[in-house]
Amino acid sequence: MKRTLIYVIATSFGLGFSPWISGTVGSLGGVLLFALAVKWVTCLPLYLGAIVLLFALGVWAASAIEKEKGAKDPGIIVIDEVVGMMITYIAVPFSLKYLLIGFVLFRILDILKPFPANTCEKKIPGGWGVMLDDVVSGLYAWGALQLIILLTS
Repeated sequence: MKRTLIYVIATSFGLGFSPWISGTVGSLGGVLLFALAVKWVTCLPLYLGAIVLLFALGVWAASAIEKEKGAKDPGIIVIDEVVGMMITYIAVPFSLKYLLIGFVLFRILDILKPFPANTCEKKIPGGWGVMLDDVVSGLYAWGALQLIILLTS
């Protein structure tokens, strides 16, 4: 039961088992979660609380998967992308345009891993490193998206 829960969380309900571009598929899970949250969660502190909870669960699950697999950040772990996407969309008005721009920004930054994301991934052990590099990428994407919104509004 515990092992199943770990896999459900780490793979974001199986998205991490995608045979192709699992990080991108996981990021799409974050887009979907944001879209659902906008529908039912109208309170920013509650949305932020959900991000913190998913982050904590992600650290726990990613640590367990890394230990079981004996590998750093196995491709099946995508909860980090979900959390990174949710960070990207903090206080963003819901629109298809912003969903797409945020998705592209996050994916580019998640792939490039600008400092300190690259350091988090390489130097911080276990689930903390797995999760934190995507938190940093999400924060960069959030800042870029906020700037785009400001300049185009």
